[in-house]
Amino acid sequence: MIKNFSGINISSKDPKKLILFYKDILGIPVIDKGLSEYDGVAFGFIENAPVFCIWDENKWGKTRNSQGPICLVFNCDDQEKTYEELKAKGISLEPPKTVPWGGEKELFVKDPDGNTVYIL
Repeated sequence: MIKNFSGINISSKDPKKLILFYKDILGIPVIDKGLSEYDGVAFGFIENAPVFCIWDENKWGKTRNSQGPICLVFNCDDQEKTYEELKAKGISLEPPKTVPWGGEKELFVKDPDGNTVYIL
């Protein structure tokens, strides 16, 4: 039946802006450019591992998502450094905060489409 998790699809009315945010601002590697540079792009860190894909909503329609906005979670080595790097790139965000569950710190930003990006 189900063998593995493949990834997450995100549709965007401005895929170029969203793709450039993840690629240039957050530094997430592009794994596959799909149909053309901005029609469908897969992001990830390891070939043949789960990815998230950004699709041109104007061409392919809206991704079906009954749970509301997408939330992507990434890990980093140093949240303070990541926070400073994102601020230097012009991103508006709050400093990392300790959360009540587990006592861990989390940093979050909104992408250009309003999806939440957690950086743990």
